Amino acid sequence: QVQLVESGGGLVQAGGSLRLSCVASGRTFSSYAMGWFRQAPGKEREFVAGISRRGGTGYANSVKGRFTISRDNAQNTAFLQMNSLKPEDTAVYYCAVGSDSRSARDYAYWGQGTQVTVSS
Repeated sequence: QVQLVESGGGLVQAGGSLRLSCVASGRTFSSYAMGWFRQAPGKEREFVAGISRRGGTGYANSVKGRFTISRDNAQNTAFLQMNSLKPEDTAVYYCAVGSDSRSARDYAYWGQGTQVTVSS
């Protein structure tokens, strides 16, 4: 089992920045790929960014160049640095661990989510 706890969400004006953190406990964090997903009201959960066990990264086109995913295996923590935020980035953001994939079904463990709200 892996337990995940996200933090760092909040309210920010358009153009601002936030840094999300995801702390893992339980089984070895470094054995898993890690992903960030988001879900806006009335929409399906969507892939935002992912990082493999070896540090390879991938991003949704909508956030490429603005968001950066990273991980610190020694601290069992993953991060999502979000810059140049837009109102359309407003959503609940979830971290997850599992296979190296953009599909939510390939991630076995999920955090509870943290709200990000971007005002115009």
